[in-house]
Amino acid sequence: MPDALAQTLPPVAYADLPGLRMAYWEVARGQGVPIVFCHGFPELAFSWRHQLKACEAAGRWAIAPDQRGYGLTGGPPEVEAYDIEHLTGDLVALLDTLGIEKAVFCGHDWGGIVVWQMPLRHPERTAGVIGVNTPFMPRPPADPIAIMRARMGEEMYIVHFQKPGEADEILGRDAAKTMDFMLRKPPPGQAPSAGLNSQRAPDGGSVFPLVRMIQAYDPAADTRERFLSEAEFQVFAETFQRTGFTGGINWYRNFTRNWERSADLPQTVTCPALMIMAEHDGVLPPSAADGMEQWVPNLDRVLIRDSGHWTQQEQPEATSRAVLDWMARHFPQT
Repeated sequence: MPDALAQTLPPVAYADLPGLRMAYWEVARGQGVPIVFCHGFPELAFSWRHQLKACEAAGRWAIAPDQRGYGLTGGPPEVEAYDIEHLTGDLVALLDTLGIEKAVFCGHDWGGIVVWQMPLRHPERTAGVIGVNTPFMPRPPADPIAIMRARMGEEMYIVHFQKPGEADEILGRDAAKTMDFMLRKPPPGQAPSAGLNSQRAPDGGSVFPLVRMIQAYDPAADTRERFLSEAEFQVFAETFQRTGFTGGINWYRNFTRNWERSADLPQTVTCPALMIMAEHDGVLPPSAADGMEQWVPNLDRVLIRDSGHWTQQEQPEATSRAVLDWMARHFPQT
């Protein structure tokens, strides 16, 4: 385990779930409704280190797992083992192991997709939802991969990830290079993005061709600002050099399966919810949350200024404050 991980987080614990041994970190265990922090791609429970520290200082029970396919948890080889039923089921099984009836689920990036599914699939275990950058996305009218392929091209990263093995090999060839490309602030003056509503120009190249961008990336020529210390960066670089990226990419390889198997789910989130938006996220901009109240009627919103995609790490104090203030209003501690 990298030294920064051991020094920054509380001692790791493990939960034996069905078919999986999940690593998690926990602070301020006690009464009341806990928060379960769910990371995205390519991240780890370590991404929530600042929020765990803030929760501990506030006496607010919080838990952050390395989710299926990541870090100290790992996972099975089958692609189907990373569908949304498994990802949400892991969170329910974690609650069972810890003796928790209900939790607030807070998710960033892909973790946001997971936590917005919790009140639809497991409403009896979901007290509330916090989406960080990731809005609630109602079920699309067609296979989302087909939609993204038509709108953004074959090399749009989510579409590209459907090819067995290719992205895994390219991203894993030099994990430090991949993570250096990913974990930077946006360039100054970046224009507002349409995010996943982008559409490639006729006869133009693909939108968000992440794999090709990483192939061509030269860290020495990158002028974007870093937001991690060298020790923090090494946690990510060393972990993904050891594990590779296949576990996380397999989440993407279940987009079609998840869509096919969700036709009978409800589409309204009735529990209290918070949408934390990042001003300069290029893939999940604030505009992605427009109209969410149609699907999430009990919704609060917070905009985090001067933040790109990695909000809880770029602006940790503002993110922690937004989470804790919302928790205090909706789930006050007794």
